[in-house]
Amino acid sequence: MNAFQRLSQGRHHDPFEFLGQHPDPLAPGSWQLRIWAPGCSSVRLLPGEGRPEAIELREWAPGQFQAGLKAPVDPANSLFEYVIDSEQRWTARSPYLFPPVLGELDLHLIGEGRHLKLWEALGAHCIEHAGIKGVHFAVWAPNASRVSVVGDFNTWDGLRHPCRSLGSCGIWELFVPGLQEGNLYRFEIRDQQGRIHVKSDPLARAAELRPGSASMVAATGGYEWGDGNWLAARRKRDPLDGPITIYEVHLGSWMKPWSGDPPFHDYSELAERLADYVEKLGFTHVELLPVMEHPLDASWGYQVSGYFAPTRRYGDPDGLRRFVDHLHQRGIGVILDWVPAHFPRDTHALARFDGSALYEHDDPRLGEHPDWGTLIFNYSRVEVRNFLYANALYWIEEFHVDGLRVDAVASMLYLDYSRKEGEWLPNEHGGRENLEALDFLRNLNTLLFERHPGILSIAEESTAWPMVSRPVYLGGLGFNLKWNMGWMNDTLRYFELDPVHRRFHHDLMSFSLVYAWHENFVLVLSHDEVVHGKGSLLDKMPGDDWQKFANLRLLLGWMWCHPGRKMLFMGGELAQRWEWSEIGDVDWRALESVRHSGVQNLVRELNQLLRHEPALTRLDFSPEGFRWLRVDDAYNSVFSFLRLSGDPGDELVVVANCTPVPRHDYFLGVPQPGWYREIFNTDAECYAGSNLGNRGGCHSEDLSCDGYPQRLRLILPPLALLVFKREG
Repeated sequence: MNAFQRLSQGRHHDPFEFLGQHPDPLAPGSWQLRIWAPGCSSVRLLPGEGRPEAIELREWAPGQFQAGLKAPVDPANSLFEYVIDSEQRWTARSPYLFPPVLGELDLHLIGEGRHLKLWEALGAHCIEHAGIKGVHFAVWAPNASRVSVVGDFNTWDGLRHPCRSLGSCGIWELFVPGLQEGNLYRFEIRDQQGRIHVKSDPLARAAELRPGSASMVAATGGYEWGDGNWLAARRKRDPLDGPITIYEVHLGSWMKPWSGDPPFHDYSELAERLADYVEKLGFTHVELLPVMEHPLDASWGYQVSGYFAPTRRYGDPDGLRRFVDHLHQRGIGVILDWVPAHFPRDTHALARFDGSALYEHDDPRLGEHPDWGTLIFNYSRVEVRNFLYANALYWIEEFHVDGLRVDAVASMLYLDYSRKEGEWLPNEHGGRENLEALDFLRNLNTLLFERHPGILSIAEESTAWPMVSRPVYLGGLGFNLKWNMGWMNDTLRYFELDPVHRRFHHDLMSFSLVYAWHENFVLVLSHDEVVHGKGSLLDKMPGDDWQKFANLRLLLGWMWCHPGRKMLFMGGELAQRWEWSEIGDVDWRALESVRHSGVQNLVRELNQLLRHEPALTRLDFSPEGFRWLRVDDAYNSVFSFLRLSGDPGDELVVVANCTPVPRHDYFLGVPQPGWYREIFNTDAECYAGSNLGNRGGCHSEDLSCDGYPQRLRLILPPLALLVFKREG
């Protein structure tokens, strides 16, 4: 089969070998110009500099046009006129006259898996090449026999724009002059068995709005950031120093537009509204459920099909940049949920990308996730690790985000995660640990903190794997925070109990303090706890309506005073009555009720308490910051403890009454004498409580109690948490 036949049948791995201009072997000093134009009836090279007349190309075979030249032509000075049956006529430059764009260094780094700015080499880029503006396309498909660019510019015909292979690294590229931002495209891939796969670009930086799934050429650069002061301060700041309270948000269902508007607010409008709200409530960070492109709204973004493309649902990539920029200028950090553990089977995306198991494992015992029906990244391939390293850096460097919350880390650590006997393969030592994933996570965190000090890397990890949030050089995984799933599960189990039964499950509240300092924990009440029939936080609480609200205020007060950073999913801050759904939004009308607005007031003042009381944050990750006063009062379901900042005299007493029974003359031992001012009470009238309390505070009595030389005589409101600050 000759070169033309391979080209016409879509089988040629390097069309530049045949197309373009080449020395004529039969006429030394002359050149052959070959143009590929399927369906055209005529092609001619229009006059240009040094070429006063047009050159008519002869059709040697269907779609192949050829002319002899006395000297090679300049690609920038070569405009062709294409004609179909004398009716359709257009002009364009031929991609096959232009030299390669990617250089040896790019190919070398890609081959070694060390191209940390991979998005600058692969994907689609608006560039000027050889003096002509157009779009450069490049994709990794090492097992393809042919790759073409198809799009709205060539009727999605895979025969029109075949790419050149750049050798053993598996990269295919093509510069198409005249294309620009906004063009839709995909890669058409012919595999080694001759099957055709039409794929979205894994490195696309924009995508078509669902239900479409084509990639879109995005502008390169040009956004002018205004958050320089924020980034400079972040680089110098210890990310774990000071309070961290995170508001978890699903952008599509936080606040819907009014009737008649588009289905979602855009990034810019969301930035204004969300910044106003978060600033009012005093949260330090916003955490977004994945905003990477995904085809299905109901996946909430966790089934990512475009790892480098912000979802088009809320606007273009610069819209997301404006979102982050605006929040930074308002003093609010931005964390993104990131999903490196698995990806969906969608045929247009990463799955069997070039006809082979490229990004995933071929063996389903390694490459398929049994719970989610997804595919697992093959962390043993340097190119796959490079893809994920670069993707993490991309969101931090191109969108200035302040951290990544890494989804489903537990599923990455264990080869037998959610698998039965015989459904998994042990590692080389016969164990269940995924050694390649461990290596990936350690390298990832080392890389992130070396290049971007001050950011957060947060693990959603639900097992007892040790040292998740400890540095790599100490043998840890290198995250600086870990979700405390154990605290969440135990605490919610306790609060769901009728208070009369809580005395028999006292340990559910105290057990978290046994391991509280094994990791740098974030206490979370996340979206996962208020979906799929679990009910809202308010709905989980037992009792009548008054008790439900009192229990929720108590839960939130307990969370904010317990060691660890805090994260609350949207709707929980105003005691939304129904569980979350991506098709609705937060129940903002609930704020018309004093009980709902009271919970919102409570959250705002809890955040202020954290900002103003170092005892609640300074030693969050050290046992020196916490001391039980009385942990064994199961009969009354009362807990009491000290929070300490390390400064002499700076201490808080926290007391929680977990029953609806008011307790008068409750004696509690304390180590220091003084006036104990009541600075917080979840039962206060401003939170729609019963307003029972201690009239501003109480003096300690010089009587021993619980092994301490002083005691307090307290009034404990029903289902309430109190915070006292000692004053000498």
